[in-house]
Amino acid sequence: MGMRAAIVVGATGLTGTSLVKQLCENDEYVSVTVIARRELAFTHPKLEVKIRNFDTLEEKDIELAQEVYCCLGTTIKKAGSREEFEKVDFEYPLTIASLAKKRGIPHMLVITAMGANENSPFYYNRVKGKLEHDLIEIGLQRLSIIRPSLLVGEREEVRLGEKVGEQVLKFVKPLLVGPLKRSRSIEASQVAKAMIVIALQEHGTKQPVTVYQSQELAKLDFPETQDEDVSREQLFNWDKRKLPGANAEGDKVNREVVMNRDKYKIEETVVDKEVNFHHRENK
Repeated sequence: MGMRAAIVVGATGLTGTSLVKQLCENDEYVSVTVIARRELAFTHPKLEVKIRNFDTLEEKDIELAQEVYCCLGTTIKKAGSREEFEKVDFEYPLTIASLAKKRGIPHMLVITAMGANENSPFYYNRVKGKLEHDLIEIGLQRLSIIRPSLLVGEREEVRLGEKVGEQVLKFVKPLLVGPLKRSRSIEASQVAKAMIVIALQEHGTKQPVTVYQSQELAKLDFPETQDEDVSREQLFNWDKRKLPGANAEGDKVNREVVMNRDKYKIEETVVDKEVNFHHRENK
């Protein structure tokens, strides 16, 4: 069992909800702290939820941890305006990253988008691209940028555009091969699992920023642990379990014990030759 601690922001969304559950069920983590604007329906002994206003987040709100997972994201329709959308998808992740760096958290994993590009003709992708650029500029010890394609799964809210896109991609999925394979939709639970796999991987310092595309995320999984099958004959074959350097002569037990009486001389000391025993009467 590990001793890792994780922080999750954006835990009420599709990917974030799955991520929190998987982190709590993972033996490598003993503590999962969620920073959210409302309570979660999910509870777990490892889980702590901090209700905070993201506009006034402070360094003390960020616990010490090995990773901070950022799954923040909304839509312009839900946010109500471009300004509010940018606050959730751009400003808040940058604030979290800055505070995490001050607290010395070594690794941040953040979800952006498949087409993230600050020079994109599409507004959404431009915002995500600008976010990636500014996160890199902060200079985190390790930054993992997660670029999934269309996320699928059971949402609490209905996003009509995404539902239509999901059905279209399901229909054309067999045709998305080669370079187009990156456009296939991906389960949010798989993205969450891939993030944990990435976090647990050993990582050098030569490449502090890594971008993970959707097709790579779809392949990531935990390494298989195989239990060694040991037969009864192997288990009780002591000849194969000798200590290194042991030989036949060394394994023999010398059952002849010779006592050197001159070396181990026992001196008798008489304390009292007369010993009287007094029988105690029963009363």
